[in-house]
Amino acid sequence: MNEHIQQMIDWIERHLKHDFSLDALSNYMGYSPYYCSFKFHQAAGISIRRYVLLRRLYLSTEHLANGQKILDIALEFRYSSQEAYSRAFKLIFGISPSEFQRKPMPVQSFIKLTVNKDKGWCEMNIAKKIEVEQLQLKNSECFDQDVLHLLNGQVMYEEFKDNKLMGNADYAPFNEAMCVHATTKQVFSQAFIAARASGHHDSVENYISKVIDPLHPLFHKPYKCIVLWFGEDMFCQMNLLTMLAYLEQSGYAGRVFMFSFREDEFKVSETELTLGRYAAVYEEVLIRHQKPSSDLLPIMYQAANLYLDMLHERHAVVKYISSHKDLPTSELLIKLFERFPSIGYGDTQYLELIHKARAEHS
Repeated sequence: MNEHIQQMIDWIERHLKHDFSLDALSNYMGYSPYYCSFKFHQAAGISIRRYVLLRRLYLSTEHLANGQKILDIALEFRYSSQEAYSRAFKLIFGISPSEFQRKPMPVQSFIKLTVNKDKGWCEMNIAKKIEVEQLQLKNSECFDQDVLHLLNGQVMYEEFKDNKLMGNADYAPFNEAMCVHATTKQVFSQAFIAARASGHHDSVENYISKVIDPLHPLFHKPYKCIVLWFGEDMFCQMNLLTMLAYLEQSGYAGRVFMFSFREDEFKVSETELTLGRYAAVYEEVLIRHQKPSSDLLPIMYQAANLYLDMLHERHAVVKYISSHKDLPTSELLIKLFERFPSIGYGDTQYLELIHKARAEHS
């Protein structure tokens, strides 16, 4: 069946700049429209039409960045008007195409879906080293003394440390998963530590050892610049939002850079951030579970919407797990990592959902 799904994907990709027709796809595949739609959703975790929408809009950002006329882009990607394209663009990215064109900003990648893809770790490690070296040449001040690099998680921290990628700067990991469990308004307060430890079913002492102690440089040393290395997925962006909220709450006055990336490509997008809104957004999204009222970078806007969607009892991941619950756990985990890269959950979060889904159906 995977071969048939890939054939559907390849056909869709060839026709992204044509008027999409489920009937035409079904005629090409030799199956009914319902069967094609059902099997695609089952394998990909989203509908065909959603896939087409996200692929078209993501590809259109490249045209915007190259200065192409917005009307021409709208027509090229089969929108009925510039207004229709602009509405769809803002719904997904939180800003208008004209705003993006004036100042291109990081967005979540939505690359072509490939069934059963494989990527060598050796190849990725080399790509990361080359990418970081290029960043050092372009922006050496971010790799100097009096600079702290905050990395999303212990694995990334150790990888950067072992390869000595940070130049003369300091670095520390943020070992959290802020997209799950309750939090508190004041980041890293005693109440925060107690709430997070409880959510992770851990003791306060262990939580301090794993999360707080590794951040010692952030708490005890002044820095002229802080560089935040966080992936573009929802998991990483909610961690990033938490760290930005802390920087505001602590009165940090230096420069802040976000180096965002997609794990399986590791093409880093560098953006200098201005503090002032993130503590309020953190409270709205992660505490009150409301959509942010402030303008955000598209990548964080998309992540906030994904986070709020994941709070619903029957979100896309739960539905996917329910339809594949009979697969061996190890195989199901691989499929979840492949199908939902924009969410960014780790095995711990997915295993909780798998066990819950199986318990409900037992």
